[in-house]
Amino acid sequence: MLSQETIQVIKSTVPVLEIHGTAITKRFYEMMFNGHPELLHIFNHANQKQGRQQTALANAVYAAAANIDQLEAILPAVKQIAHKHRSIGVKPEQYPIVGHYLLAAIKDVLGEAATEDILRAWKEAYDVIADVFIQVESEMYEQAASQPGGWKGFREFKVDRKVKENEWITSFYLVPLDGKGLADFEPGQYVSVKLVIPGERYTHIRQYSLSDAPGKPYYRISVKREDAVGEKPAGIASVYLHDKVQVGDVLPLAAPAGSFVLDRQDPRPAILISGGVGLTPMVSMLETLAETCPERQVIYVHATRTGSTPAMKARLEAIENQHPQVSLCWCEGDLDPEWLRQRIPTLDAGFYFCGPIPFMKTVNQALLNGGVPAADIHYEFFGPAGSLVDANEPAPEKPEQPSVR
Repeated sequence: MLSQETIQVIKSTVPVLEIHGTAITKRFYEMMFNGHPELLHIFNHANQKQGRQQTALANAVYAAAANIDQLEAILPAVKQIAHKHRSIGVKPEQYPIVGHYLLAAIKDVLGEAATEDILRAWKEAYDVIADVFIQVESEMYEQAASQPGGWKGFREFKVDRKVKENEWITSFYLVPLDGKGLADFEPGQYVSVKLVIPGERYTHIRQYSLSDAPGKPYYRISVKREDAVGEKPAGIASVYLHDKVQVGDVLPLAAPAGSFVLDRQDPRPAILISGGVGLTPMVSMLETLAETCPERQVIYVHATRTGSTPAMKARLEAIENQHPQVSLCWCEGDLDPEWLRQRIPTLDAGFYFCGPIPFMKTVNQALLNGGVPAADIHYEFFGPAGSLVDANEPAPEKPEQPSVR
């Protein structure tokens, strides 16, 4: 329990974090990786280089400070991040390391403004927040291991099939090497894949959505090949999977994780919206709804690049033909908000979307402007948390959802 004095000190730093938060987290990662390079085995290097991880952490620290007197308000965000931590294998003994370098970064960036009182208060606050994470993650580790077909850490899976869905996306059908059962998962969840790539100094761990319904004798992930574009380098993991991983190869997987999931108990229509490879969790949701909820209306809107063939198009059309409650809407090129609103039959529904950040911003604003209650809007970033609100736009009623991807 934090003292009132500590709470007041932390609250007083909120304006400073709003200004200097990203500088602090950037310095934090520099110092921590310099002192503990072994942690580079579990962090996504591409997100570090692009600055997305630093921004996401800054937003999380800011939210913790702003809500330090009511930490239950950030519990949903804690659980989202904890899913990611569990899936990559974050350990309790690593939290003191993070705390040490976070305080060092605050002091380094703020200089004399980081008084002993501020540093002492932040240490106390960090210890409380870290304990919450450790407890939540401990429960997640136990649940992942104890469920039927579950396991601890990483388990070896064999590539049973490799299917090219279109020119960018390839699906991998993965079966457990030990021949034992598979853990169940919720539509929308992902698995972490550990890659030891020849020539790479560090292990690469990536999260990929499970793109089929649960209950199958395999897990399916559908991976977009990320080639170099302008100054953006090629995706080391995706290129390796596309070019080098073949049928019969073995990939270590963590048990399914993630809090972006379909509410299967909601009887209202489900509106699924995706752009590009954002279709992967949506297809899992669609397959599940088609198989298990014949009375529930489903509208699926998918946007693709101009001139491209949607991945899994034949399968999606087969679902529509076989299940009268399912309707597909295709969009080629940029998604027009008015076009989208015209294809939504009701606002009394559950809305789920995923795709590139500009696409998600358009969808989010279109839904809010159209009168969809914020509580019915569910989305996930591929990568660290971002924002779906531009500086010149009014913020949505719903707090931003930190991503665990």
